Amino acid sequence: MISVEAAVAAIQAGEVVVIPTDTVYGLAGDPSNSEAVERIYAIKGRPPHLELNLLASDISQLDGLVEMDGVARSLAAAFWPGPLSLVCPVGSLRLAIPRSGTTLMVRVPGHALLRSLLEETGPVASTSANRHGIPPAATAGAAEADMGGEVAGAVDGGPSTGMASTIIDLSSRPPRVLREGPIPPIALRPYV
Repeated sequence: MISVEAAVAAIQAGEVVVIPTDTVYGLAGDPSNSEAVERIYAIKGRPPHLELNLLASDISQLDGLVEMDGVARSLAAAFWPGPLSLVCPVGSLRLAIPRSGTTLMVRVPGHALLRSLLEETGPVASTSANRHGIPPAATAGAAEADMGGEVAGAVDGGPSTGMASTIIDLSSRPPRVLREGPIPPIALRPYV
């Protein structure tokens, strides 16, 4: 296990770390560093056509990275920080993600320790901390065991819920739920 400070230094150095979230443990790296992004794909064994998501400490960190219309901002105000991921059009500032395509999935997680890390690093490229096709890890120990020596370390933020976030695609009209999670579709209806 590593400290938040060590994780921040590792991410800034282009390494990949395991981070806690309010949903499942994740892999995290610098989204502006293409080598770090490719390392996340290699560690996870993630198929190249599946994009990574972006985690931020608050909505202001997403300025310029994605375009958030009124619907996106209403959903963010209602459910962030929390287990809702929004698929939004890419903004004018470019990162190493998405690798292709014109949308980016973003989220402000409801995990205070992670948000303090994100305040230091800025947004991170992320995906769940598990090999592709294996269930996500709900503890730092399980994630670190699954990732072996391929990560710079894991930050222990306590157990997560083990349930992946709800995903809603806001790049299409009407918006559509891509994955049901902790926030049921009926709770999203007043905002879309």
